[in-house]
Amino acid sequence: MTTVDLGRAHAWLADFAASIRENATLLTDLDRQIGDADHGSNMERGVSAVAALSADDFADAGAYLKRVGMTLVSTVGGASGPLYGTFFLRFAGALPEEADAEGLAAALRAGVEGVAARGRAAEGDKTMVDALAPALRAYEESVAAGVAAALAAAAEAAASGRDATVAMVARKGRASYLGERSAGHQDPGATSAALLIASAARAMG
Repeated sequence: MTTVDLGRAHAWLADFAASIRENATLLTDLDRQIGDADHGSNMERGVSAVAALSADDFADAGAYLKRVGMTLVSTVGGASGPLYGTFFLRFAGALPEEADAEGLAAALRAGVEGVAARGRAAEGDKTMVDALAPALRAYEESVAAGVAAALAAAAEAAASGRDATVAMVARKGRASYLGERSAGHQDPGATSAALLIASAARAMG
């Protein structure tokens, strides 16, 4: 049985950091179209700080992921820092020690609900929730198959949710100022959120 322990949590964030670095230009370009053109650089700064955290300094995955959340809040600019920070703080608070597939489901739900509450966003608003909420549903629907299969389903659903934001009119954040002109552009927050879930599938599956 796969358990989400400190080693896997650390591997998840290492993979996410590498993925953000690889896609930083894309994230910035997407944000240039409907935002402040800084999502890539902000996220890259945050994950670089997270990558500097040593797993040896933490007793368990929960303690490590709580620090990840605090680090992202303090290093990522704009709205993304509080949102990603909230995700990991809530995730860490709900994660059982040596969590199995169902324990990870509880943590994911807490994290996604935290983001939605903090951003006052729902599906269809053209935000990171549009990737995270479908990922959560897909994970919960596949949880009986185990961590690997459930995360693979979640990553696929997150990517579909990301793609669906292209047609949406933004109702939250800076992109909402554009009104109808925000349609036709992929949301940068949903894009980085899909990267987060894809990293989880690779590192913890």
